[in-house]
Amino acid sequence: MTATAHKSPHSPSADLATRVEALDWPQITAELDSQGSAVLKGLLEPDQCHAISALYPDDSHFRSRIVMGRHGFGRGEYKYFSYPLPDLIAQLRPALYVHLQGVANRWNEAMGIDIRYPAAHAAFLKRCHEAGQPRPTPLLLQYEAGDFNCLHQDLYGEHVFPLQVAILLSEPGRDFTGGEFVLTEQRPRMQSRAEVVPLTQGDAVAFAVHHRPVKGTRGTYRVNLRHGVSRIRSGQRHTVGVIFHDAK
Repeated sequence: MTATAHKSPHSPSADLATRVEALDWPQITAELDSQGSAVLKGLLEPDQCHAISALYPDDSHFRSRIVMGRHGFGRGEYKYFSYPLPDLIAQLRPALYVHLQGVANRWNEAMGIDIRYPAAHAAFLKRCHEAGQPRPTPLLLQYEAGDFNCLHQDLYGEHVFPLQVAILLSEPGRDFTGGEFVLTEQRPRMQSRAEVVPLTQGDAVAFAVHHRPVKGTRGTYRVNLRHGVSRIRSGQRHTVGVIFHDAK
């Protein structure tokens, strides 16, 4: 397997690295630290969203299809991309990782976790693959009316990058209704806190995969996070998930 890009007719129409670089990363980092999530406004153009969504019927781009109801994950389905990834996904993964890697290392240090992440995504993927995690994890999700995604965490193996990104490819109110992105946070000896993250087409949300550090009166402690999608009330919703570690 190789993580190089797949040259396809659906290549991105803009330089995604430049687009990612132009985001307000100090603000994004501050929101990640305070809330465990942050919105990346306008990460993709509408034509890029359509291009990724249009890949869904073509199984040649994917390594597997998951029907969520068969596994108790909710209702709906998703497909994991195969290597080589489509250009747009292949560009997004390392471009986003560069900006999130520092947050990941700082979080681990604060939580007393001795794992550190290399500066380049390719080096981190090499670590995953050498440990028996060679399968790509970026995925394309498709929901119809009545579908939903139960609260969960995307772990996939021993090597886990502590942040991931989900990009909404459909337009709320036009393509679908309902289907809000939901995060829950469980703090020790407290009830869970839920947050709905509002997104429009092309917006992304970066969020904690598993846990994050929170400063308390007696020092820093870990809080546990899960994410999901509320029930789709009408229409069809597509999302692409950009996960930075690979799977067993």
